[in-house]
This record gives sequence, C-alpha cells and structure tokens, in this order.
Amino acid sequence: MAANLVPLSEIADIIGGYAFKSADFGASGLPVVKIASIEPPKVNLQDCEKIPAEKVVGLDKFRLQDRDIVMAMTGATIGKVGRFRSSQPAYLNQRVAKISAKAGREFDDFIFSLVSQAGFDKEVLNHSNGSAQANVSTDGIGRILVPDFSPAEQYHIGKVIGALDDKIELNRRMNATLETMARMLFNKHFPTFIAPENNSLILPFTETVEILGGGTPKTTVTEFWHGNIPWFSVADAPDDSSVFVIDTEKKITPAGVENSSTQVLPVGTTIITARGTVGKVALVGVPMAMNQSCYGLRGLLGEKGYYNYFATRFLVATLQQRAHGSVFDTITRDTLAGVQVVAPPKAVVNEFENTIDPMMARIRNNLFESRNLASLRDTLLPKLLSGELEPPKEFDPFDL
Repeated sequence: MAANLVPLSEIADIIGGYAFKSADFGASGLPVVKIASIEPPKVNLQDCEKIPAEKVVGLDKFRLQDRDIVMAMTGATIGKVGRFRSSQPAYLNQRVAKISAKAGREFDDFIFSLVSQAGFDKEVLNHSNGSAQANVSTDGIGRILVPDFSPAEQYHIGKVIGALDDKIELNRRMNATLETMARMLFNKHFPTFIAPENNSLILPFTETVEILGGGTPKTTVTEFWHGNIPWFSVADAPDDSSVFVIDTEKKITPAGVENSSTQVLPVGTTIITARGTVGKVALVGVPMAMNQSCYGLRGLLGEKGYYNYFATRFLVATLQQRAHGSVFDTITRDTLAGVQVVAPPKAVVNEFENTIDPMMARIRNNLFESRNLASLRDTLLPKLLSGELEPPKEFDPFDL
C-alpha cells in the first residue's frame, strides 16, 4: 500500500458553515448544527437550535445529509469530528466545516477514517491561527497531509471502518427506540407521579430513595488516580437514549476511594448532577464512584433501579426550577426533599421493572458491544492507514 502523503484538499472538498442570525432562531424549524452539537463520533441533534424553513432558501450548499462529516473549526475543541446521522436534513452553522470525498459519497467512509483518527485534531490545531482562541480555515484543514491510497484501497479501508461505524450507529438507534418504549411504559404504569394535594400516598421524594454522596481524591496524589474504578463527573453523563453510564473519562484507585468522601456505587444506582450543569441523569451500568457535584440515588421502591431512574428523569424539570445558588444553580438535599410524589405499591413497581428488564438489558449490552467495536476500530485504523494491515475485501462486524 502507498505511503506517500498528499494534502487533504486533493481528495476532499471542505466548506465552512453559514452565519445564521441569532434573531432568526426559533422553537421550531430545521436543526442547525453548531460546534456544541459535535460529540465525537456523532452529531447530537437533541439540543440544536432551529431555523425556519424560509430562512434557508438558497442555502442548499450548507444542507447536511445522512452520513455527512462535520468538524469544529474554532475553540477548545477545534478539530473534533462527528458524523451526521439523520434522515431529516439540518444546516451547517458558521465555524463548522463539512468534509466530503471528491470521488463521491461512497468514499466518505474513507475520509471519515482519516479525519477521525487519533491525533488528527492536533494536526488541525497546528494549522490554526489566533492568539486568544484557535481558529482554522477550510484552507488550513485542506493543507493537512494524509496518506495517499489508490481509489480501490480507499474504498476497502472505508468499507471496513464504515461497517464498524454503522454497527455502532445501529446499536445507538436501537437503544433510542428501546428507551422510548421503556419511558412510555413508565408513563403508562405511573400516569400520576407528581402528587396531587388530596392523594393519601404522598411522600417526599427523599423517602423513596437513599441519597449517596461523592467526592474527589486529592489530584496531587498520583496513587489515587489512573486506576480501574470509573469516576463519574458531568462530562460522563450519557444522552437520554443511552440510559446507562458504563465508562468514564477519569478513573481512580481503591486508595483514592479510601482517602476521599467518594464511594463505589452499585449497578442500578441513579446519578443526578446537582451543581453547575444541573439535572443530567445516568443509570450506573458498572460499579463506579462519582464526584461531589452529583448525588447517587438508590431506589427504595423496586429491585432493579429502573423505576427510580425514570422517576428521577420525570422530576428533572421540577428540580431544575427549584435549584438555587448565587453563582451556579444547585440541587440540594432540601431540593430533593421538597418534591412530593405518589409512592406506588411495590407490586406495581416490580411489575413495571420486570416488563422493561429485557429492554434495559439490551440497551446495556448494546453499549458494551459498541464500546468493543469502537476499540476494535481504533486498533485497526492506524494499521490500515500505515499499510501494516491489508483491508479485507469483505468485512461484516455482525460476524465478530
């Protein structure tokens, strides 16, 4: 396989986004992908601002289609890359680039392999300018040198990596469907959750959970860090469709647990972020610790933790409204105690949890499978791009 290097602009087209006016954004319309929407390796459309259809007339150049590649062009996350995955169109905001293969969409998988490889974001930063904040132009991105392969080699490398990415995306979509079904069943089983005034089963929310605290081991003590115990912070919060958190950016050691106020939370505990970014919710998928900006909520109703997780999600908006603080919003134990809820019979809770147990187990298993596939992708990609490994002509991740 070839080892020559060529500028990315020789094999890819790179365009910057459109400067939409903030005054034109509204509650409905077409999603606009901004830098904050890029969550490698995907694009998160959940919190995108919307632009009315009449404001995008004549802007087809900036329209995104399923599988398009986008990259952040400025800020602390410059160079981060995501793949737009949606059958519904969206539009590209300024300071976000769209990168497409010159040879056609069937080669976009190869281009994505190049720009999403480890270290490519550092190359983007090296081609940026700006003293206060790094900025890169489309020309700067285009000057980055990449391995030169024949069209056949590009195609087959892209097929290998694309197949892995597609299976990860399939798992994500399956999880989104399963989470929606489970949430609908929660609403069906518990149509009245926030307690009305005359309900005899009213309890403070804190009487339905055990509240667990977190903590941070001293960062100056190296023996407390880089262990094998996941340590949760708001940066690790999954999106709603993923439900579970199974891995974290930082990990600590048993000594870190023993010498701080954190503790190891069992599987099935709900975590809610309580300071700064308030109201992110996760269900613990593997034993883990957490920092002091979160609460662990161990449900006293139900045996699997599913009821408690969806109940907490149901209450988030109410808790956010009652959060307080002079600088940052904060959920306190008093905030949690101030919410009154209907406490359903344990038999109803157990019936609900047993009903959704297969769905929740599948969501969790899909997350583990996707993590393994992502690890395989990260192992294969540098070997394929260096020529150390010849890409197979046929590759099916379902066979793994």
